[in-house]
Amino acid sequence: MKKTFIFKTIYFLAMGLASMVLSISCNKGFQELNTNPNTSPKVQPENLLAPAITKSVSYGMSRAQRVTNELMQVTVNMGDGEGRIFRYDIRETEAVYLWNNLYLQLRNFRDVYEFGEELNQPEYMGIAQICEAWLFSILTDTYGDIPFSEALRGKDLNNFTPAFDKQEDIYPALFEKLEEANELLGGLAPDFKISENADPIFGGNIRKWRQFGNSLYLRLALRLSHKTELNTSAIITKIVDQAPLDYPIMISNDDSAILRWTGSAPYVSPFATWRPADWYAPKSASFFVDNLNERSDPRIKTWLALAGGDYFGVPSGYPIGQPPVAGSTLHTGLLSHPLMGNILNYGELQFILAEAAVKGWVSAKPAQTYYEEGIISSIHLWNHEVPPFYLTTELTAWDDGYSEYEKMELIHLQKYYALFFTDLQSWFEYRRTGHPTLPIGPGHLNDGKMPARLIYPVYVQTANRDNYQKAVTEQGPDNINTLVWWQRP
Repeated sequence: MKKTFIFKTIYFLAMGLASMVLSISCNKGFQELNTNPNTSPKVQPENLLAPAITKSVSYGMSRAQRVTNELMQVTVNMGDGEGRIFRYDIRETEAVYLWNNLYLQLRNFRDVYEFGEELNQPEYMGIAQICEAWLFSILTDTYGDIPFSEALRGKDLNNFTPAFDKQEDIYPALFEKLEEANELLGGLAPDFKISENADPIFGGNIRKWRQFGNSLYLRLALRLSHKTELNTSAIITKIVDQAPLDYPIMISNDDSAILRWTGSAPYVSPFATWRPADWYAPKSASFFVDNLNERSDPRIKTWLALAGGDYFGVPSGYPIGQPPVAGSTLHTGLLSHPLMGNILNYGELQFILAEAAVKGWVSAKPAQTYYEEGIISSIHLWNHEVPPFYLTTELTAWDDGYSEYEKMELIHLQKYYALFFTDLQSWFEYRRTGHPTLPIGPGHLNDGKMPARLIYPVYVQTANRDNYQKAVTEQGPDNINTLVWWQRP
């Protein structure tokens, strides 16, 4: 009985029952802003926004370190015991962290929207819709069908067992959020700003938020591009070719959506308190290291530590019971590096546009131009210069005579590095495209198949059993191999 009560309590919080409690707790550790308590009957949107963003980015970094890096052969947490994610062995408990924490912050972003609406602050409404689209997309891409339309309305509807929405219905609703955000923010003066204290990403610059929202729109439209019934390629064409003034997107690294950790509270990296010994536990994977080495990619100096005077990694699928020599690890400088709080950067956007150009959906620039700009901006972002030979070496040079498959492999290997420590995005992209080609070894379990999703938290199966069972009936068995909707043919 006690266990069931705990499960239900967590679940109700995750679905948005106690929004005011969450709003207050979300502000813990953040400085007070200039608001008059005698004239502010509601929590001010500006007080909620920065804490919700900061926590959301921190959660994404945590999952990148623990899940994405292991699945996508960035790191190898060596060993033969149960739950070694690099072997595609994922414990049921891995599902809980992301589900709980992102739903908590979604409730805060919904409060930002609703309070902004009451106070006639369209700037906060638009930002909140972008942030909801960002977090809901991560949740649905991780689990598939999820509570969406009823998820944050426990108190409003007196319904604490929300229905699961189909992913094919969630994505169009996310597009509607991004359309609304673009309209709301586009109605403001070009130089309109919100308080810098409220915005740890863009320092209050509303135009940059609008560019981020539309760049996120392109990421999500591309993710569904093979689901021809939604015709999302037309969305990409509209934004890039037909109405670029109506849908401004990022134009340089300066527009990248990154929470740059300053090292001063409250903007301290969640890894800053880690012991170096814990950070060193996962070793670098051969795939990650070798491709950087072969291209003489300067980012290797920032991302990896030398091992015996060299950079070398561990094969991700090494045979069980036959551990190889441990090699390089991630550099301890990353523990507090300001660029680790990445959400969506300009380099990623260029690779999105390169793929769209290859497929004939955009013609503003050739695919090669987008591809090379993606490489250059991604290396510059990490404060390195591009080696003069980098774009012409056989491993990276663009050739219009290549097949579409060969072009996708070029684009997505570079995109893989641009997505370094960006929540679960490179895993999502691999599931969508099959690129980059990851080597499968004898030590990979699950028949060598990349997991297609995480299972639902076990307590959801108890606290919301009827709707859980309906979701499983619709989507398929609740295991790591059931394809989410956009993965299916």
